[in-house]
Amino acid sequence: MTTPLSTAQQSLGDVAELPSVTFGHRSLMWWGTLGFMVIEGWTLALITAMYFYVRQNFETWPPLRTPRPSLTAPTVNLAVMIVSVLPVYLASRAARRLDLRGVRLWLLVSSLISLPIPILRWYELWALNVRWDSNAYGTAAWTIVGTHASLLLLDVADTIGLTLFFWFKRLPIKVMSDVTDNSFYWYFMVLIWIPLYFVVYVSPYVL
Repeated sequence: MTTPLSTAQQSLGDVAELPSVTFGHRSLMWWGTLGFMVIEGWTLALITAMYFYVRQNFETWPPLRTPRPSLTAPTVNLAVMIVSVLPVYLASRAARRLDLRGVRLWLLVSSLISLPIPILRWYELWALNVRWDSNAYGTAAWTIVGTHASLLLLDVADTIGLTLFFWFKRLPIKVMSDVTDNSFYWYFMVLIWIPLYFVVYVSPYVL
């Protein structure tokens, strides 16, 4: 004997009209990305505070017989990072339009522009002109640059991986939100590096 459906079971409704992809604060992944940014931003703020704490113990900065950092590689890399925001932004806009061709194009451009950034970051470390274990100044400066570099390297790898997935695999439409979340995190990586660049490379000339 078949049991008739209850009233609650019969009124489940039609979910066909619900969106298959959401962006920004309506996406759970966006909140996860924001959480990472808060944690990592707080970590970078703490090590920057450590840098200034060490600074107050010295009459000159960098300490005596320690050369000031070179500016060429850090400034070139900062310029490349700022330029890289444009294709990342265009990839995000294409994703919101669900424009697959646009996403592929701008992700590819973003990946190509981001490739030299970790390489230049390697030269930025040597542009500090001090070893990490030479003195407290060297340790503080290397810690800031190295910590941001580790996050940067992971994000570049994430961007390249996302590009390969979009070019060589058929992905569900909901993955479009990953592109906007990737862009969201890249903005964070570039914006937070600007004050850190001035702290590590410019402040020894002016403080």
